[in-house]
Amino acid sequence: MAELRRKTPAAVCMFTAGALEQGRNGWTHQRPEIENYVAAQMKNGNSYALFPADANMIQAAYEWALGSFNKTIAIFASKSPLPVYTTLGQARDAIRRGAITLYQTAGSEEADVVLAAAGDMVMLPAFEAKDMLEAEGKRVRIVSIANPRRLYRPTDVAWDTVSDADGDFMDDTSFNQLFDGKALIAISGGPSATLEPVIIRSRAASRDVMCWKRGETTASPGEIMAFNGLSAAEIAGRAKAMLG
Repeated sequence: MAELRRKTPAAVCMFTAGALEQGRNGWTHQRPEIENYVAAQMKNGNSYALFPADANMIQAAYEWALGSFNKTIAIFASKSPLPVYTTLGQARDAIRRGAITLYQTAGSEEADVVLAAAGDMVMLPAFEAKDMLEAEGKRVRIVSIANPRRLYRPTDVAWDTVSDADGDFMDDTSFNQLFDGKALIAISGGPSATLEPVIIRSRAASRDVMCWKRGETTASPGEIMAFNGLSAAEIAGRAKAMLG
C-alpha cells in the first residue's frame, strides 16, 4: 500500500473489541500485542489505528476508511451496547482531526485533570472517575483519542515517503486546547503504544499512563479492567496523587 503508484482502496480490518476482555473459557478477543503491532506501524506513513468511543464514531471511522486510498486501517470497537457521547458530525470531526473532548467540567475551560482515553469500554471507568474527582472539587476534561496517527508531530511519521502522502496532523494550538491541564492521565484498555503521541506532545507538568498489564480469566470486562488497575477508583486515586 505504501508503494503502490495507482490509487487503490485502503485495506480495512475491524476488531470487534479492544484487547481488554478475556472470558471464562480463554481468550475471547485478540491479544493486546496485536493492537501494539498495529500502533507501531502508525509511524510508517500510511497506517492508521482508529479507536471510536461510541456508535457514531464507529460509523464515522468506517465511512472515513471506505473513502481512503493506499492506507492500511484497523478499527478497534466494541460490539457491546455502550453510551453515545457524540453526534455524527462530532464523530466525523474526531476521526478526521484525531481527538475530541467528550466532557468538560461546567463553568471552566481549564482542567485540573485531563483523562485522555483510547477506546470505548474504557470510557466507563473514566466517566466514573470523573464523578469521584468532581465530588472533591476537581475540574475534569475527558478526551477521546480516536485517531492517534493524526496526533503525532509531522516529524514523527514517515508520511512524505509513501505514494499517497497524508501530512494532516493536529496543530499545536488545537492539541493544547484538548490536552492541557495540571495533570494528564493517558488511558488505554490495550497497550500504551496508542498513547505515545499524546504523551510526547503534552505540556502538562504531571503526566502518567494507565494501560493493559496482563490477561486473566474473569466474568466481566469490569473485573478484568480492575485486575489491570483500570477501575474508576484507581484512576481517580492516581489523579489525586498527581495533583498532590
